[in-house]
Amino acid sequence: MTTSTLAKPLTFTGRNMFARRLSVFIFGFLVAVSLFIGFGTLLVLVWSVLSEGLTRIDWQFLTSYPSRKPEQAGILSALVGSIYLIGLTMIIAVPVGIGAAIYLEEYAAKNRLTNLLEINIANLAGTPSIIYGLLGLELFVRGMMLERSLIAGAMTMALLILPVIIIAARESIRRVPGIIREASYALGATKWQTIRDNVLPIAFPGILTGVILGISRAIGETAPLITLGALTYVAFLPDNLKSPFTALPIQIFNWVSRPQKGFHVNAAAGIVVLLVGTLLLNALALYLRDYLQKKSSSRML
Repeated sequence: MTTSTLAKPLTFTGRNMFARRLSVFIFGFLVAVSLFIGFGTLLVLVWSVLSEGLTRIDWQFLTSYPSRKPEQAGILSALVGSIYLIGLTMIIAVPVGIGAAIYLEEYAAKNRLTNLLEINIANLAGTPSIIYGLLGLELFVRGMMLERSLIAGAMTMALLILPVIIIAARESIRRVPGIIREASYALGATKWQTIRDNVLPIAFPGILTGVILGISRAIGETAPLITLGALTYVAFLPDNLKSPFTALPIQIFNWVSRPQKGFHVNAAAGIVVLLVGTLLLNALALYLRDYLQKKSSSRML
């Protein structure tokens, strides 16, 4: 084979160009149809929930306990339980997740053990939530004798979102330029000082993205809480970590299963409250991420 043959440029005939353009058009059309179906279905569902639930939301609904009469039922215990549950989940999962990411990325040696850990973390990120519920039931409720309590639910939810936080935190730490570390070492800083004062501030916006994704998943999960035995009818507020509890997804699930139309309206109102809470939490986290990202960019400059 001669050099001229190797250097010969690729050419497309008119038939090949037509087939190429047709395949691109068909692919784009299928993607557009898929997006239209997905977003259209979502808009229909959101509109149905809003039109049915907004009329039910008032101060009495937000400050009343559940009741056997749909017109008197409220979400106070479920709302407070969700706030406590998510707060405890963040307290447990965020430090552990960030600490694990720092160890795996900055300290751990690259060997079979760390490779096995990385594979398992990646697999756990896609594990169905019901598996975490079974794990929490066996480990925390029966093994640690925490009963069906608030702390058991928070620890189970922490296990659920830990892989997401660890993966996002590791990717953020890995993207910090190596020159930042080298400059810190050149000025006499120790490894931990370099991580604490330089690496983490720059990586924190990406870490916060992982926390947002994890909390957004946890706040709407029902299967692990049902497996743990979270109560569906709670007429009191949790007063300690071992108190029985309920959460908004559990309360919504209970109302949807009732035959009365009034409870279905209450369920729609509960979904609206859950959506608003999730959006507000995400908006706050996104604002903090953008603010910290600007600070880290100025630090790098």
